[in-house]
Amino acid sequence: MTSVPTPPAGVRLTGMPALAPLLARGAVLSPFKRPRPDAAFPRTRLVLPGLRIDPARLARYERVCGFPAGEETLPVTYPHVLGFPAAMRLMSAWDFPLPLLGLVHTSLRITRHRALATTGAYELTVYVDALAPHRRGTEAAVVTELRDAGDVVWESRSTYLARHRTAGPPARQEAPEPGPLPAVEEWRLAGDVGRRYGAASGDRNPIHLHPLTARPFGFPRAVAHGMWTVARCLAAHGTPDATRVRAGFRAPVPLPGTVTYAAKDGRFELRGAGDRVHLTGEIRPA
Repeated sequence: MTSVPTPPAGVRLTGMPALAPLLARGAVLSPFKRPRPDAAFPRTRLVLPGLRIDPARLARYERVCGFPAGEETLPVTYPHVLGFPAAMRLMSAWDFPLPLLGLVHTSLRITRHRALATTGAYELTVYVDALAPHRRGTEAAVVTELRDAGDVVWESRSTYLARHRTAGPPARQEAPEPGPLPAVEEWRLAGDVGRRYGAASGDRNPIHLHPLTARPFGFPRAVAHGMWTVARCLAAHGTPDATRVRAGFRAPVPLPGTVTYAAKDGRFELRGAGDRVHLTGEIRPA
């Protein structure tokens, strides 16, 4: 008889965890982590029922990302912000094998099955789905789901890379992106974009806030949040109600700075000085 795997345990949350203590815990535990792709990882699903949208916080997010203000539906990237504290609770825990310090967001896939009302009440679920070898270390995949009346209406899969020495043949790489795409707009990014996005999203990672807090992590200047770059591109491009989005984060965007937004036929990218590609992505109807 074939055995059926036991589903991951669900932990019901009564509220969203505060991010600052989780970031601090992750920083303290990071030196003790020994990442490897075959390591054990937490199988717990964090579930928050009855989640409602804070209109003031949503308005700040819309302003900093360039989405139209006062819409009756959520921006396609906003559920990621709602689930981020729960994801940090999992990734800052002792049983998560990758160090939070230095963890790099490498890719994002979103499926929105329909437009989501800003006045709705949703059930949020977040869990770590897998670890996988990467040519530069180990990647973890984190899944976020939003349900309405039991149906999944929005879901995402983010991968996060912990860099370390690897042994054996590198993992198979994705095919290179075709391009370059034609330029649409040039954006001049102020030095406070990271602070403003951090205030709207709650993600106050020091590499995004100020040169003084970014330098200890190897950045001469603050860098933009990867999720801000993809949100800004999607705000400029527009998305269908039912849509699939994928994005690959290629290189940090220094702040302040100037970038070029380019797009064609559902594909988009963000380029910097010398046509360095910071972000690539694609939007398709679901």
